[in-house]
Amino acid sequence: MKYAYYPGCSLHATQKAYDMSVKAVCKTLGIELWEIPDWVCCGASSAHSLGHLLGLAIPAKTLVSAEKEGLDVVAPCAACWQRLVWVNHEVTTNPDMRDKINKAIGAELKGTSKVLSIMEAVNSAGIDKISQAVKKPLKGLKVASYYGCYYVKPPKIAHVDDPESPHLIDDMMVALGAEAIDWPYKTECCGASLGFIDFDTTLMMSKKVLDFAVKSGAELIVTACPLCQMNLDMYQSKINKKFGTKYNIPVCYFTQLMAYTMGYSANELGMGKNYTAYESAFSKIG
Repeated sequence: MKYAYYPGCSLHATQKAYDMSVKAVCKTLGIELWEIPDWVCCGASSAHSLGHLLGLAIPAKTLVSAEKEGLDVVAPCAACWQRLVWVNHEVTTNPDMRDKINKAIGAELKGTSKVLSIMEAVNSAGIDKISQAVKKPLKGLKVASYYGCYYVKPPKIAHVDDPESPHLIDDMMVALGAEAIDWPYKTECCGASLGFIDFDTTLMMSKKVLDFAVKSGAELIVTACPLCQMNLDMYQSKINKKFGTKYNIPVCYFTQLMAYTMGYSANELGMGKNYTAYESAFSKIG
């Protein structure tokens, strides 16, 4: 099993721990990742707000490289994934826009390479194979799988198992020995990049996610989105200060938790880069 790997800017900068854990899990499961050598920023943070065509043309250049190799693409970052999926959607459903995109990039993009989230890519190895790779089972650790909004909206481009109540990560957590809690906020928005212009609103939105996770009995939150991880982990102390709460729940990438159960050390997975201490939750592992 081989995929074209699009790490995006965050996994090569602030979210290197995510990159480390993705590669660790894929290596363990026999998933080969071929990093696209000439990938460029997907433009998620600003390009599409400047112009629709620009926002499509920038990620289109990366997809052309994957098509030449005949490979489907894996994009761990939710924002990157959405931009790449949007390009494929436009190219395969809108001939006029396809022509404009191809003219802008000076190449032909056909939309033949499927763009997968890291959830789909890891799950493609099979639940049985994931279970067999576990060396340190989770022993009933109560985990809240948080998908956020990027992976499920809009439904016409999202291809998760269920946009209203996805369970891809939940199923994998159960395969590791965890108890995947059922909670109502697994696809609600944490504020995402709104924090760049309205930080207080982002804190309020993230607080609601943390509140529902804690009230539902979660001991750990896992996600697949860098923005979600940042808002719930890095800003947890700011939320406590602003609202007088006392949240102290670890928030990590689901691939970090998976790789840890598969035998990798916390140091190898960059767990020390997380802001909220993970040791209390991880003490139940193994």
